[in-house]
Amino acid sequence: MNRVKILGFAGSLRKGSFNRALLRAAVELRPKEAEIETFDLEGIPPFNQDLEGDPHPRVKEFKAKIRAADALLIVTPEYNYSIPGVLKNAIDAASRPYGDNALAGKPVAIMGASIGMLGTARAQYHLRQSCVFLDMHPMNQPEVMVPFAQDKIDEKTGRVTDDKTREKVEELMKALVIWTLRMKPLEKVL
Repeated sequence: MNRVKILGFAGSLRKGSFNRALLRAAVELRPKEAEIETFDLEGIPPFNQDLEGDPHPRVKEFKAKIRAADALLIVTPEYNYSIPGVLKNAIDAASRPYGDNALAGKPVAIMGASIGMLGTARAQYHLRQSCVFLDMHPMNQPEVMVPFAQDKIDEKTGRVTDDKTREKVEELMKALVIWTLRMKPLEKVL
């Protein structure tokens, strides 16, 4: 069996981000049937529709990596009850111009960590709304919403230390592989 190629990216630019730590945990805990490449959203310029026909090299690189992946793993913080601007901007850039949506048809897993007690629930639900419009296929379960991340991720090492969180991340990664393999036969039929 071929390995499932997953592209993972976090919607935070902060180097010590809890969500980047969660992404590193996903790489570490992925099943043997998966390989994960991560992409840093740093350098994607603000979306400008006047320039969408000639995208910035960083946007071209992002879209190419999305297209080369079998599935996506999006790790989102929650800012002001929603997804951060850097993530929304990257999604907008990857989906444009009209008719050139690199995200269409991609199986996707979503997770996130925050210092609050809802663990990015609102951001994840907003992200799912965008997935619907962009014809992405997000998994419904398991949901990985890590509350009180400061107690579960070592800020010095950037490692997820909480056993339950690590179990949930591992469970999500296994489910993403299964979800992606289920979606593959549809590509052949269509």
